[in-house]
Amino acid sequence: MIQVETSIIISRPIEEVFAYVNDFRNSARWQNGIVEVRQTPEGPARKGTQITFVRTFLGRKLEGTSEVVECEPPAKHTFQSTSGPLPFTVSRIFESTSEGTKVTIVFEMHPGGVFALAEPLIARSLRRSVEADFGNLKDLLESGAGVASSEVR
Repeated sequence: MIQVETSIIISRPIEEVFAYVNDFRNSARWQNGIVEVRQTPEGPARKGTQITFVRTFLGRKLEGTSEVVECEPPAKHTFQSTSGPLPFTVSRIFESTSEGTKVTIVFEMHPGGVFALAEPLIARSLRRSVEADFGNLKDLLESGAGVASSEVR
């Protein structure tokens, strides 16, 4: 099993950060490699929301679906894969701080088959990717670039 945990402080109120991240359609704006997101139902995610992510990886498009299994606004949401090449669970925890909002991600992946052999490589790559994505999220939300007032509730 691979587990990656990292945190970042974003200088925005917790309600705004949670609302933006919890609308998975915003994911392509701050997560590298995501080219399309389909979310059912539309709007803020809640328990049972289905999210289909289309990513590029090594020049190929990969599609996988996840389901929100826990949603406690504005403190936490958890989603897990229901299809795709690697089973995973992601929890994002949001905490109000004097500097803004601390966002912590806990990403667990269970590579099997041929992927199990590459577990250390996958773990390093995943950690770098999560840290870069969090940096993108921080830059995006703190600058307000690409964030209309209706998108940050």
